[in-house]
Amino acid sequence: MTTAADRASFAHPALFYRGAEQYLAGTVPFLREGLAAGEAVAVAVPGPRLALVEAGLGADAAGVEFLDMTRVGRNPGRIIPGVLRAFADAHPGRRARIVGEPIWAGRSAAEYPACVLHEALINTAFQDREVTILCPYDADALAPAVLADARATHPVVIDSGVARPSTAYAPEEVVARCNQPLGGPPGAAALSFDAEALPWARAFAVREARRLGLGEARMHDLTLAVAELTTNSVVHGGGSGTLRIWSEGGQILCEVHDLGRLTDPLAGRRPPARDQPGGRGLLLVHHVADLVRLHTAPDGTTVRIHLDR
Repeated sequence: MTTAADRASFAHPALFYRGAEQYLAGTVPFLREGLAAGEAVAVAVPGPRLALVEAGLGADAAGVEFLDMTRVGRNPGRIIPGVLRAFADAHPGRRARIVGEPIWAGRSAAEYPACVLHEALINTAFQDREVTILCPYDADALAPAVLADARATHPVVIDSGVARPSTAYAPEEVVARCNQPLGGPPGAAALSFDAEALPWARAFAVREARRLGLGEARMHDLTLAVAELTTNSVVHGGGSGTLRIWSEGGQILCEVHDLGRLTDPLAGRRPPARDQPGGRGLLLVHHVADLVRLHTAPDGTTVRIHLDR
C-alpha cells in the first residue's frame, strides 16, 4: 500500500513476483489505488503481461494508459524521457503512478547493463517529483544476480506481498559499475574525423552500413545518429573523434570516441526545456537507436549504438 510519505514524494519500489497470480496481486490493487486517488495512471510492461493487467482491471482499465514496453522501451535509454517523463509531464498538477517493467527474461546480454543503469538513474531523474514507479521483476525467470541488482536500484522491495526497505540500495554505485569500457572487434572499419570531415564521416557510415547489410528503412536512423554523435565530438569532445562500425549478430554497431568527458549521467535522458537552444543530440540518438551504450573516463568518451538490420 502507498503511505502518506509516498504520496508526498517520489517512490520507486520493486515488485518480486512468481506467476500470474502474484503479478496481478501486486499490480492491480496498486493501479486501482491510484485511480481512486485521482492520479494519472499508466502501465508499461511487456505485451503478454500488458493484456493480463488490462483483463485484471476490468472496467477500471478505461482510466489507464497501456504501453508495450518491448516496443517503447526497446532501448532502455529511451524509457525515462520517452515513457516515464513523457507520461508524468503530460499530467501537470497530478501525481503520476506507473507500473514499468524494463527487465524481462528475453533481454539480451548487451541490453541488460543499460537496463540496470536505467533503473539506477530513475532515482535521480524523478527526485522530488510526485511520481510512483513500481517495477515488477519475475523472480522465477530472472537470475539471482538480476534480483540483487534490483535491490541495489530500488529503495523498497515488495516480496510475497511484504514491502521492506532494501539494505542493498546503492544507485550511485550501480551507475559507476555500469560505466565500463565497451570493447569491440579490433578489425572494425574506422575513420578519424574533425569539423571539416563531418560530411565524410556520415558518408563513410552509410557506405559501411549498407555493405554490412543494414536495411534502407534504418539508414535514416543511422545517418541521424552519426550526425549527432560526430557533431557532439567536434563541439564538446575536443574537436575531433574516431568513428567505428561493424556487424554483430543481427545488428549493426556504430560508435564514436572522442576526448571529451560526459559528467551528467542523465545526458540524453532528460528532456530539455522548450526554450533551451541545445541539449537534444544524445536524446535523439536514444530515440532512433535500438540500444545505446556509453563509457566515459578522464581520457575520453565512447558512445555506441545498436541498430537492428
